[in-house]
Amino acid sequence: MHPDDDWHLTEDIDDFLTRAGDFLRSRPALHNTPLTVIEKLRTCPDAFGAEATLFGRLESGGKVHAIFYRLPSHRLTLTALSPEQAEALAAHLADLGHPLSGVLADHDTATAFAETWQRHTGAAPVPNWRARLYRLGTLTPPQPRPEGRGRVMGAQDHEQLVGWCREFCADVGENVSIDAIDAGSWADTRFADKHFTFWETPDGTAVSMAGSTSMVGGMVRVDPVYTPAHLRGRGYAGAVTVAVSRAALTAGATDVVLFADPANLTSNALYQRIGYVPVTEFAGYGFSYEAPEAG
Repeated sequence: MHPDDDWHLTEDIDDFLTRAGDFLRSRPALHNTPLTVIEKLRTCPDAFGAEATLFGRLESGGKVHAIFYRLPSHRLTLTALSPEQAEALAAHLADLGHPLSGVLADHDTATAFAETWQRHTGAAPVPNWRARLYRLGTLTPPQPRPEGRGRVMGAQDHEQLVGWCREFCADVGENVSIDAIDAGSWADTRFADKHFTFWETPDGTAVSMAGSTSMVGGMVRVDPVYTPAHLRGRGYAGAVTVAVSRAALTAGATDVVLFADPANLTSNALYQRIGYVPVTEFAGYGFSYEAPEAG
């Protein structure tokens, strides 16, 4: 890290956004997760737990070059850093005694940070998330288009939405308690603040769904996209993703993004067919602090 670079840490979200907001909005596609999470923290401070979130910004010459935040779960999220910057931050946080449960960032940044964190703390990095970030180029509806239409979900659809979100989590192996996703605890899930659209067949049967975030910094993220297993292969996922993406563009979004599992060749091919362009790979690591068993 350059000797003039300096990390500034704070728990004051308003001060952090005043100083780092322009940096976050400068690359809305790459910064889509920090933009949405920090906006949720701004509007609902206890959204991720009662403990304060720690924010940091890397600054030199009065300019912000990177940020991080550590949620009450102690998971760290980073914007892109050089290997030297990632290693220096890991050493700095370890020296300050800040506990971490994991890290999430673009692949190279997350890996460099995790390796340094292990050297300083002995915590073994355990890969727990991989994703490919896509940004919408020219929206291209699939051909042939399946019969039906997109319909924004209403209150009458809540029970089905909850059930499909449970199925989605089980399907992708998302690290949440599936049993916790029910009508009573819906407000505490990551899906509660999304906007959802069904794809309906002409007889009004819902066959697929897509969610999206509220617009932040001109960016909307499509998440999640789900079709029940017995209805796949009929073009419904592509149709509902196009519907949600078009709605985002109509609302004025300059960046429409989504994440896909690199191992899911079907979904990656689909998103590219309808106009999404790969940006970069992301990775997440959990940190295991278990002491090795005695020999």
